[in-house]
Amino acid sequence: MQTKEILRIKGSVLYTGAPDALLTDALATMVKHDIGSLVVVEGGKLAGMLTFRELLKAIDANKGSIHGLMVRDLMVRDPQTVGPDVDVDDLRRVMLDSHVRYIPVTDGDKLLGVLSFHDVAKARLEEQVFENRMLKGYIRNSRE
Repeated sequence: MQTKEILRIKGSVLYTGAPDALLTDALATMVKHDIGSLVVVEGGKLAGMLTFRELLKAIDANKGSIHGLMVRDLMVRDPQTVGPDVDVDDLRRVMLDSHVRYIPVTDGDKLLGVLSFHDVAKARLEEQVFENRMLKGYIRNSRE
């Protein structure tokens, strides 16, 4: 299974924010949509990623307050990305080695979507369930 197939299963909804947005607004968007990351776009291109990890660091560093901070103050600039043809096992390795839970999928300069570790685990599980059904069907049919 490749990243483009996982994106197809996941769907095309992508939540974005601007670097000059208030961090409190970005947090509100993430909470409202129950997402763990926000893609930061500037000039129509991927500029960075904001995840709950960065938000938690900011809350800790500022003793509980993030008022007045901008997304650009915390976003991860030039985040690790993968292409649409990356195999799921290679994707997991990249995510583990990079210590990221969310990774943008790009094709050149075009942002195709973002995959979470949850998306990868779900796709892998569905793939295993499908393979298991196919093997059981093959075994059943070969006995007849």
